[in-house]
Amino acid sequence: MSIFGKNSAVRQLDEKLHRIQMNFENNYKDAAQMNLKEMELLFEELSQAGKLSDRQKKYYSEKLDELNGKMKNFTHKDQKPTWV
Repeated sequence: MSIFGKNSAVRQLDEKLHRIQMNFENNYKDAAQMNLKEMELLFEELSQAGKLSDRQKKYYSEKLDELNGKMKNFTHKDQKPTWV
């Protein structure tokens, strides 16, 4: 959940975070990567439109950095086959 009031921009970003987390935990690699890209675009759009405070920008920017690090090699092509 967000540490901020639930304005529309924050709700949208929090939903993307939730989807990313669910897909990551369920090992849905393609979906998690797609949701991360969607969140990056949404964050950029909301930031440029002035819909996020500086505090919110900092919070979500840190979340995106963290997620990008977690998912750097989170793809099917990087997965080691279990049958080898």
